[in-house]
Amino acid sequence: MAGAVAVKVAVIGGGPGGLYTAALLKRLDPARRITVWERNAPDDTFGFGVVLSDETLGGIEHADPVVHAALRRDFVRWDDIDIVHRGVRHTSGGHGFAALGRRRLLRILHERCRSLGVELRFRTEAPDPARLAETHDLVVAADGVHSTTRETFAEVFRPRITEHRCRYVWLAADFAFDAFRFHIAETEHGVMQLHGYPYSRPSPDHHPSTRPSGPQDQGASTVIVEMREEVWRAAGFDGLDERESIERCAEIFADALGGRPLASNRSTWTTFRTVVNERWSHRNIVLLGDAAHTAHFSIGSGTKLAVEDALALAACLREQPALPEALAAYETERRPVVASTQRAARASLEWFEDLDLYLDQPPRRFAFNLLTRSRRVTHDNLRLRDAPFTASVEREFGCPPGTPPMFTPFRLRGLTLRNRVVVSPMDMYSAVDGVPGDFHLVHLGARALGGAGLVMTEMVCVSPEGRITPGCAGLYTGRQTEAWRRITDFVHTRAPGTAIGVQLGHSGRKGSTKPMWEGMDEPLDGGNWPLVAASPLPYRPGGQVPRELSRAQLTDIREQFTSAAARAARAGFDLLELHCAHGYLLSGFLSPLTNHRTDAYGGSFEKRLRFPLEVFDAVRAVWPGERPMTVRISATDWAEGGTTAEDAVALARAFAAHGADAIDVSTGQVVADERPEFGRSYQAPFADRIRRRVGVPVIAVGAISSWDDVNSLILAGRADLCALARPHLYDPHWTLHAAAEQGYEGPGVVWPAPYRAGSRRPRTGRTDAPGPRLSPGS
Repeated sequence: MAGAVAVKVAVIGGGPGGLYTAALLKRLDPARRITVWERNAPDDTFGFGVVLSDETLGGIEHADPVVHAALRRDFVRWDDIDIVHRGVRHTSGGHGFAALGRRRLLRILHERCRSLGVELRFRTEAPDPARLAETHDLVVAADGVHSTTRETFAEVFRPRITEHRCRYVWLAADFAFDAFRFHIAETEHGVMQLHGYPYSRPSPDHHPSTRPSGPQDQGASTVIVEMREEVWRAAGFDGLDERESIERCAEIFADALGGRPLASNRSTWTTFRTVVNERWSHRNIVLLGDAAHTAHFSIGSGTKLAVEDALALAACLREQPALPEALAAYETERRPVVASTQRAARASLEWFEDLDLYLDQPPRRFAFNLLTRSRRVTHDNLRLRDAPFTASVEREFGCPPGTPPMFTPFRLRGLTLRNRVVVSPMDMYSAVDGVPGDFHLVHLGARALGGAGLVMTEMVCVSPEGRITPGCAGLYTGRQTEAWRRITDFVHTRAPGTAIGVQLGHSGRKGSTKPMWEGMDEPLDGGNWPLVAASPLPYRPGGQVPRELSRAQLTDIREQFTSAAARAARAGFDLLELHCAHGYLLSGFLSPLTNHRTDAYGGSFEKRLRFPLEVFDAVRAVWPGERPMTVRISATDWAEGGTTAEDAVALARAFAAHGADAIDVSTGQVVADERPEFGRSYQAPFADRIRRRVGVPVIAVGAISSWDDVNSLILAGRADLCALARPHLYDPHWTLHAAAEQGYEGPGVVWPAPYRAGSRRPRTGRTDAPGPRLSPGS
């Protein structure tokens, strides 16, 4: 047999993932002896319809045309998504879904397994997985979200299971929706939502009507009802039995259902659990589907992921020479795909958890926000799918004709930014004695010429001791002030319409280190200066221990900030940002992980906030009244016991109450042992939450890498401005190129006169080759 030896195979779990794995492995090698254990009867199933993507169907077709042909006969396809909110229905097309009944899917897989010679054992508990591993070459654990196999070997797989905040129940309707339906119900107890999609076609002689007029088959739809736990309890669902629950759901969503009843199948209310495992295999045991990972039903990926796992596992067993290599290759191939899906699923589920934040959005923007919630559907992608719908959202937002959202203006106090792009602060470590030189002129000047609405300096330090490295820039001398004036004059003269802002900060316990490229956060080899912080805690084990600041030193540092702010005003900056993030001095006061003080500046949230607010008030008092002032915060420490998302909301609310014109919402870098959840635009949800709950403008940051991301975030109302760092290192003219790629010309971005000849992408080769003129038989 070619590939990894796995002659005798045990599959625990007879869901789609386990069955399809068994069928694939048997088809690839008929000599395999494969047994599937399933505790339930053949026709027992939970849920009603399943959704598969065209990509997954293509994999099935290539691997097993018999299964694909059977699925194709039963699939229901549709393109539209309906969003019904406050009595208004908005429809977006071009989405392309395919679904069928879960029971029908299982029957197809049962028939295929039997035809290939797989042994199916229903109503039978699988033997202990450790015993199966001793008697089989391979054990595939497809035993679901409550996997016994995973728990048996928990010390090896190291699962992390997160329970979320909504209750939901799987139900069914005896008619086919004509689109994927999201229906929002605002009740006296709180907001509830219905997710519905068809999985069975009406009979050919059925004629749609508001209510059934005869016995003809009207098709069927999956209906999921979801709401926050507190809403579920307030509505009394915790005291209802199954029949009473479904009747209540049908009553609440009578408009969506046309007054029809709902059906259940041992349907119980539950909370979604996100499953993540550090390892997916142990010796000859491998996890598959929900046993290995889960993704929230709102992006319809559970069955899809399980089927794709099966395809990958079968391929790796065929391609690799031995079982250990095959299981390692399977995990290597699938883990990044699953991680990406789980990030999208988490963004989606959190959007629905916080649905009440968006209810007052204009109706079309609400619909756009819902459609783009997972970040997988974007502004540009939606424009390709449904250009009229996207154009209607842009009009509602206020985009002039032909103007992408990112090129609409935004006003902060007396400053109007001509577009929504910010060059994020980036430490350059290239100053001498705190003085910015030619490098800074070229670096910041190039990005100002590149079209961004606002260009931010790196963190500019308020004292020599407040530097991160010897190469950090400052604003504590007259010479530094004049050097900065040279740069702001260049920006205002050569890039008129571009604003330049300064970020003021103090390194705190993260100072006296090497430049990033010589060893990030590593102490200097020599010439170290003493550090100060909220509490005497080193940033890294073995690092320099800072002194705890006394009351007198706090006063001195506050005055250093105000002196630097006055110099920044004289230097000609348009905006000032106070750096209260990333574990630097002011951030160190805010986090309970770094502030262990017992005086008036430590302990409770209000006391930890006291010194940063004192600094803010002092700086605001000397900063010109017509110029805006923002604050950068770390909205989470990504560490247990640290700043939470709710703390971040309270923090933003406090700064806004003291006069902050916008909150620049970053995360992390507060403690060295953080565990960030990286991904595209991964910090944007924190900005979104602050914007909605506080009502203050926000700047979103964090792996925003494309102009499509910027348009999506702005149009959905999740951010007012977007700050990008690495893209501007890669391309100083990122904003100009974003305009060119979108075919935009207008006041939102202006090519400098010397660069106008480059406002069209250069041709890279001949594109006008003659086409074929002769056809067969001519």
